[in-house]
Amino acid sequence: MTQTNRIWTAALIVVGDEILSGRTQDKNIAQVATWLGVQGIRLREVRVVPDVMDAIVEAVNTLRARNDYLFTTGGIGPTHDDITVDAVAEALGVPVVIHPRARAVLESYYATRGGLNDARLRMARVPEGAGLIENRLSGAPGIRAGNVFLMAGVPSITAQMLDGLTGTLEGGLPLVSHTVGCWVAESEIADLLRETEAHFAGVQIGSYPFFREGRVGANFVIRSTDAELLAACAGSLATALADLGREPFDGGI
Repeated sequence: MTQTNRIWTAALIVVGDEILSGRTQDKNIAQVATWLGVQGIRLREVRVVPDVMDAIVEAVNTLRARNDYLFTTGGIGPTHDDITVDAVAEALGVPVVIHPRARAVLESYYATRGGLNDARLRMARVPEGAGLIENRLSGAPGIRAGNVFLMAGVPSITAQMLDGLTGTLEGGLPLVSHTVGCWVAESEIADLLRETEAHFAGVQIGSYPFFREGRVGANFVIRSTDAELLAACAGSLATALADLGREPFDGGI
């Protein structure tokens, strides 16, 4: 049974030298965070690590211990530098094995695509005891090993793997949000924001300033698992801004 009164957390490790060098811009953080939010799980931290065994092992062991779930993206492909499976296996203290169902899936997928060679067979390797995450896009499945979920680095394939996991993880109530915008410098209303958040226990208010049309403004994103509390907080903040002579914009600017 889902415990809706508890906060479930996750961490994400983005694996890849290409991300750290700037050659590739990561798009998975946003989609993983959004997907987790719908599942009632909070993405608490993200770490980007190189294709280096020790770095991945250390990150896996640190982050899986202090979160309910750990996701990784990247490093599970067919080439020699795809070492995420090996690193996770080392972190868990188990050997790497060929998963029979993963092999069967790959044999079927590549039957009309040149066959299953040694490089492609690497994508059937898993930490011993691991299960699979369905991937309808490219055949090669993702991997679930304990509370660690290994996914592809290609965002479209990651999306398919997330879809395969939808509804399978235990979480709490999903986080909902509401935005109030205002043409005001956030420094002018810092106390108001702090007091409003303190008054409505169970909400968080994020302030996101901008400069447009030659003037400063900010959007205030209010988040909570309680829709009624969220609406009350948004209404209170809008009223307080209006009382200061600052017009609030429901939905943001």
